[in-house]
Amino acid sequence: MTLADLPAARDHAAAPAPAAPLDADAADDLTVWPHSTTRLPHGDLSVGGVALTEIADRFGTPAYLLDEADVRDRCRTYQHAFPNADVLYAAKAFLCRAMAHWVAEEGLGLDVCSAGELELAVTTGFPADRIVLHGNAKSPQDLHAALRLGVGRIVIDSASEIARLAAAVPHGSRQKVLVRVVPGIAAGGHSKIRTGTEDQKFGLSITDGSAQHAIARILDQPGLELVGLHCHLGSQITTDKPYLCAVRRLVGLMARIKEHHGITLPELDLGGGHGIAYRPGEDALDITTLARKVRTELAESCAAAGLPVPRLIVEPGRAIAGPAGVALYRVLSVKRTSERTFVAVDGGMSDNPRPALYGVRYLPRLIGRRSTAAPATVTVVGRHCEAGDVLATDIQLPGDTHPGDLLAVPVAGAYHLSMASGYNLVGRPPVVAVEGGHARLLVRRESLEDFRSRDVGL
Repeated sequence: MTLADLPAARDHAAAPAPAAPLDADAADDLTVWPHSTTRLPHGDLSVGGVALTEIADRFGTPAYLLDEADVRDRCRTYQHAFPNADVLYAAKAFLCRAMAHWVAEEGLGLDVCSAGELELAVTTGFPADRIVLHGNAKSPQDLHAALRLGVGRIVIDSASEIARLAAAVPHGSRQKVLVRVVPGIAAGGHSKIRTGTEDQKFGLSITDGSAQHAIARILDQPGLELVGLHCHLGSQITTDKPYLCAVRRLVGLMARIKEHHGITLPELDLGGGHGIAYRPGEDALDITTLARKVRTELAESCAAAGLPVPRLIVEPGRAIAGPAGVALYRVLSVKRTSERTFVAVDGGMSDNPRPALYGVRYLPRLIGRRSTAAPATVTVVGRHCEAGDVLATDIQLPGDTHPGDLLAVPVAGAYHLSMASGYNLVGRPPVVAVEGGHARLLVRRESLEDFRSRDVGL
């Protein structure tokens, strides 16, 4: 039996099905909010010791806040769960200079996907040797920046990248690389974020021999040092089974590499994709259980293959940044039709495209006043000229919700601003850090002057 003959582990989670509106008690549940969230009088909430209405008044809306203590605590949770492993924060979830500084101080490495992310991190002071560069189509600028700045690892994602990278490595030096392989495992919360299968753009297949061929080519390049294998199965994975299957398949490939080439690879990168809950009651991946089972499976698989246990690498992004973030919006209009009530806010798909892309369901909450009105089922929509600009469908808000009200959306720290656009020239919101009762601006609001200064032609 070959690796290709092994049955694929499948996470059957699909795009979320329509759900009944949550009742008022569920809407008042704070379990998915940052750990520091507390209730205040008059219907307000505090995060990091700062009232959300104070953030809105001081910085305007839309605005995003990050609970610094929550981010640091989640970093420490990973460090504790994965001792003797390398934990890399996946910068694509959200990156700014403060975030890079926080994760560096907590001892994490960094996973970047472009020269832009790389330069921002290094110029912040992040150690380049603790950075890994990913990407299925790295530009020449990406590779030259990585070599110039001295990144610790570059993940090779395609056969064509081998020669390009080898040619760019300065004479007499060597660049450590990992090979991203496709283990043939379907996992993830939506078809658009499943990356461990054969029918997507990332990695090199074990089944058709592409990974093995690329490995042989890398070993022939004196400027490249192959140190391990990498895989990424997808995002929003809420069960440990796909990761355990990936361990078995990658250890099997490591055994074949040793048999055919006589080398023992010292590193194994399982990527990230650890699922979190966006609404109360949703499943989330238990990191402590995952870590324990992965370590056990890795030890047993290596013992069976006659290999030493490689150093494990994991790459959480969403699981660190997501639950630590909150988005604040101001209601602009309330429109009642024969079928729905639409509550329109001053942001939308330009700062959070995820509902339009993946059908993600959020649970906005009225803050700043305590309403005695009965709950009403509403759909919260954005201000953009798209019918798909919907932030939350069929949720419950007080029936007297009106223009000027403030809505807060939890679990907003990942893949909102990192995927934000300039649609309708609305301008991307600011990012505010809260910690110990203080709020400070991390990223300023994008302004009309920013738009004018970039537009240089007439």
